[in-house]
Amino acid sequence: MSKSRKELIIQEEPQLSESQIFERVAAIIETRKSRAGAYANREVTLMYWEVGQYIGSITLGGERAEYGKRIVATLAHKLTERYGNSFERSKITRMVKFARLFPDLEIVAPLAHQLCWSHFQELLPVKSDEARIYYAQDAVDRRLGTKELRRQIARKAYERREIANVGLTEQSAVPFNVFKDPYLLDILSLKENFLEADLEKAVLIELEKFILEFGHGFTFVERQKRMVMDGDDFTCDLLFFHRILRRLVVVELKIGKFIPEYKGKMEFYLKWLDRYERKEGEHEPIGLILCTKASRSQIELLELDKSGIAVAEYWTNLPPKAVLEEKLKSIMSEAQERLSRRKSLPINNGKNQIDYFYESKDDDDD
Repeated sequence: MSKSRKELIIQEEPQLSESQIFERVAAIIETRKSRAGAYANREVTLMYWEVGQYIGSITLGGERAEYGKRIVATLAHKLTERYGNSFERSKITRMVKFARLFPDLEIVAPLAHQLCWSHFQELLPVKSDEARIYYAQDAVDRRLGTKELRRQIARKAYERREIANVGLTEQSAVPFNVFKDPYLLDILSLKENFLEADLEKAVLIELEKFILEFGHGFTFVERQKRMVMDGDDFTCDLLFFHRILRRLVVVELKIGKFIPEYKGKMEFYLKWLDRYERKEGEHEPIGLILCTKASRSQIELLELDKSGIAVAEYWTNLPPKAVLEEKLKSIMSEAQERLSRRKSLPINNGKNQIDYFYESKDDDDD
């Protein structure tokens, strides 16, 4: 490019005010600081993993337990003197546990790009590998902070998803890992003796929290979706679109227990949407019926999942942690009894054994 051409370009640029220049420079600084912070977080996490992996590798074995304790105590004392409180004994023990629960660096390294050390500390008390990876990936997908990650773990999001999965068969038109059972709608702050209209209104007011409870991929489309056929009007309560699955999702809200008549109504909605609303490249719509009580035996008998329909209970009050765990274990136990009598379910290699509840107590010395 000639010198005269360069001068022309410079002259053509609009003159910026001092405030505009400041804002542009500030934007550069903030962007780079953010990237530097993310890089630092990743390196700190990987450093803790490497320290934990190394210490764990030289203190393995039951006969070396006392030796391991001495090593950790000595290291903690020396490292704290040189590097500060980040290497206290309890924190080194946590690093060792981190490396033991996440032994594969090829899994840890990508997660460390998007999760900080505080995220991993929330994951350490989770009992099963499958649940731990689920919560980690959910935090990545939805960019959850540590507070929201802790909330998802405490509310047993993974365990409730597994309960919903048990109700699906190989012939199911409902994809696995989409719904939960039960849903915890205490976020809606409903008063006693509420009506279905109150429930729907509460969902719309707290839509963001409602979708967060549903999980990753749901976007709201419409309430009271109008469907006209042969001069008759029909409406479904809530219509969502699942961006990952690329399909419409109908949600019907019911007060009281599930009754078999709900099946025909939902099937009509799904067929109508499939014929008149489904776009090119989308999959067939699916539906979820939310009830305060569901007879799982009736649902199994009706084979609703073959029609693309799932049924789940919802609770408007969150029980205490111990009660919640007991209820979920009871539901899973009943589901497994039915599962053992049903030969057509996919093989999960024992994955549905619900022995993976979050422990809030400090178990770093395990």
